[in-house]
Amino acid sequence: MKYGPVFTIYLGSLRVVVLYGQEAVKEALIDQGDEFSGRGKLALADKLIKGAGIIFSNGERWKQLRRFALTTLRNFGMGKKSVEERIQEEARFLVERLRNTHEKVHEEIDRVVGRSRSPCMADRSQMPYTDAVIHEVQRTANIVPMGVPHAVTRDTHFRHYIIPKGTTIFPALQSVLHDSREFPKSEQFNPGHFLDENGAFKKSDFFIPFSAGKRICVGEGLARMELFLLLTTILQNFTLKPLVDPKDINITLVTSFVSNAPKPYQLCVLPR
Repeated sequence: MKYGPVFTIYLGSLRVVVLYGQEAVKEALIDQGDEFSGRGKLALADKLIKGAGIIFSNGERWKQLRRFALTTLRNFGMGKKSVEERIQEEARFLVERLRNTHEKVHEEIDRVVGRSRSPCMADRSQMPYTDAVIHEVQRTANIVPMGVPHAVTRDTHFRHYIIPKGTTIFPALQSVLHDSREFPKSEQFNPGHFLDENGAFKKSDFFIPFSAGKRICVGEGLARMELFLLLTTILQNFTLKPLVDPKDINITLVTSFVSNAPKPYQLCVLPR
């Protein structure tokens, strides 16, 4: 951390405060969540979206949109058995589409789920390795490395600084997800980062791909369910193999706007 956990940069004339490291990010987004709950400025987003929508709105408008979004998602069944069944149905459609080219199931999926039924969320607690793989994919992929910008809603005392109201804040999620104190080989893909010495799944306060605090992704619960059910259903029915040596696959992410995205590459999908 050359410049420390809290430092200022200027994007043109826009003053931005960057929070670097798990302690600073947690202290701001969770411990002082009210003060840091505003949405910061992004010139392109301001031009295209003009403060609309749940992501870039502020104040009472944001609170109303968030309440509406959560209520609507819950009415659709987020976190309930009904939406789990819809995701399972979608996963079956995906499997049928891939049926001509696909196979291999992880030993854990075979042992816990078998072949006679679809995976369900109740299986996850018995599948620590699969859960760890999903977490490690999210940690290493880190699609929003700087986080969506926040803003302080009033003049805020943070550590030894006074941050003026309206200042844009970038909580550098990358610095938390790749902290070598928590993830010793942080640049390597290693599901062991989320497993204890007995092979049980291990939660981490450093795992914040959905951000944290009052502005945490409203669809986190639905996303977690989809990731688990879709991945396990695919691997239950297929083996995925690269067309080239895995060492030759370029996994460097492409940066666009505030997010990262994987480069396109081809897989061989083999049915079991």
